[in-house]
Amino acid sequence: MSDVEKNVILVTGGTGLVGSAIKRVVAEEKRENELFIFLSSKDVDLNDKEKTLEFFKKNKPTHVIHLAALVGGLFKNLRQNLDFFRVNSQINDNVLAAAYETGVKKVVSCLSTCIFPDKTTYPIDETMIHNGPPHNSNFGYSYAKRMIDVLNRGYFDQHGMKNTAVIPTNVYGPNDNFNIEDGHVLPGLIHKVFLAKQNNTPLTIWGSGKPLRQFIYSYDLAKLFLWVLRDYDEVEPIILSVDEKDEMSIKEAAEAVIEAMDFKGQVIYDTTKSDGQFKKTASNAKLRKYLPDFQFTPFKQAVKESCDWFVQNYDIARK
Repeated sequence: MSDVEKNVILVTGGTGLVGSAIKRVVAEEKRENELFIFLSSKDVDLNDKEKTLEFFKKNKPTHVIHLAALVGGLFKNLRQNLDFFRVNSQINDNVLAAAYETGVKKVVSCLSTCIFPDKTTYPIDETMIHNGPPHNSNFGYSYAKRMIDVLNRGYFDQHGMKNTAVIPTNVYGPNDNFNIEDGHVLPGLIHKVFLAKQNNTPLTIWGSGKPLRQFIYSYDLAKLFLWVLRDYDEVEPIILSVDEKDEMSIKEAAEAVIEAMDFKGQVIYDTTKSDGQFKKTASNAKLRKYLPDFQFTPFKQAVKESCDWFVQNYDIARK
């Protein structure tokens, strides 16, 4: 054992898309002075205030990466806005309160670009979070996530606690939720292409394919998350995104998946299905100010890795 004081870093939602990518980066880095605890919903119910506090007291984390959330795609959000608001608000309050009560030095929470006002100017940046109501399709989730920023400011103002939050754009990668009904756009496409290829049927993509998105590979996001934990010293949130020039249409993303999985069948765009927001272009100017030379994994390479993971882990993948 080294005599260097160890930081104990608790990762809530530690087995999901981003948590498992952080686990991969941590394994590659092999830092002596950091001990990571990757928490899954099976280990403790973060919706339960007493159990959450009990877990913090027992494990004594010095830092927290807070990823745990009730999440879902467009259609699940449309059906369950109240549930998304109540459950996420409860989880976030429990985690941040337990962190404060047990002397945690810093909590880095995960927000989402969907929290931004629906009616806004582009590109969106970190100063615009509270400038108007979010898109109506997922107002419950969005307001619950916005409240993390309010809590972070409150804990700093009242207690001097330096928590912060990151705002990633559309994340994808291994260990995602590939559910076609309730997953996000890219994992849903990967699953659909897999099935269409397997069953020799046409590929049906929901919507027009025209909406624009910035996609960030979970492995890149994990590296940036750890940088925020160790080196980013602001309470104000930071957008973690690829550059604006790397924004692409759903159609372009679908074509990358089709190429990666070598699908040769017919492709149909079902325009009776909702497109959601047309674009959510985010500025990563603040990130680039700190890390001007950070290299993102090329999109096609990252999509290929994600597709390969899904094919190889089809039986155990969340779907």
